[in-house]
Amino acid sequence: MNEATELTSDAAGTASAGAASTASPAGARAHARAQGGTRVSTMPTVPAATAGGWPAGLAENDRFVAETVAGGNYTTLAVQRGTIVEFTDLDGDACAHLAIFNQAQLDERLNVADTVKIQWQAYLGEGAMLLSDRGRVLATIVSDNSGTHDTFAGTSTRAVNETRYGDGSAHGGTPAGRELLILGAAKHGLTPRDLPPTVALFQGVRVAEDGALVFTGSTGPGAAVRLRFELPAVLLVANVPSPVDPRPEYTSTPVRIRAWRGEAATLESPEATATPEAARAFVNTIDYARTRGL
Repeated sequence: MNEATELTSDAAGTASAGAASTASPAGARAHARAQGGTRVSTMPTVPAATAGGWPAGLAENDRFVAETVAGGNYTTLAVQRGTIVEFTDLDGDACAHLAIFNQAQLDERLNVADTVKIQWQAYLGEGAMLLSDRGRVLATIVSDNSGTHDTFAGTSTRAVNETRYGDGSAHGGTPAGRELLILGAAKHGLTPRDLPPTVALFQGVRVAEDGALVFTGSTGPGAAVRLRFELPAVLLVANVPSPVDPRPEYTSTPVRIRAWRGEAATLESPEATATPEAARAFVNTIDYARTRGL
């Protein structure tokens, strides 16, 4: 039986059943091909330049990632030095947990403890550096109208989510952030042991006077954060509720991501001259990039 006959026969069968059948390879193929052109709100846009939500005046050739990540999902990006990545909390309950690696040397990764300690500041905002475990700047927050982020709680784990929601597996209804980051890490040859503690955007956590972690939530829909990458990087993003979010329901809404080509900081950039600690970190970063031709 030739291909045309198979498809016609299967189509006749599904028509009588009133729904597409995937019981045979031919039916599955027909069903898959019928999805062509389907668009949903949470998916990558290809070509990226055709998406909305770009800064005014940005050349189409400089637009290279446009994706909206659903609540309870993840994505990964490999970006070059100077890339700008913008995160937007569309509906007010996104929580983007970030793990960052030096693409040129994957054993160098985000160090949240040093990010806090070296800057004498636990609450991230515009101008803050995301530092590696080698004292280099992986990324800089170049704009931020949210101001509600978290450097304390990390991301959720399977065990905690199973206790709170009944399931924490990567493919379940209430996935844990670490389980999703493990999937993202594997796409870049990284293992669970390579995952560092994360920072989270859009859902704030502060430390009370007694040392307790206090969930402060978001600033609402439309908050946006832009990161400029000072080294080529692998970025893992898990969009899941904060582990200290007290709400009983798994509450997670989409985060929009746009990435475009830009220019890395120089030693004269405002962020690189803001403090003695920043000056040292940017010297380390720019010298490393220069000597490796990055």
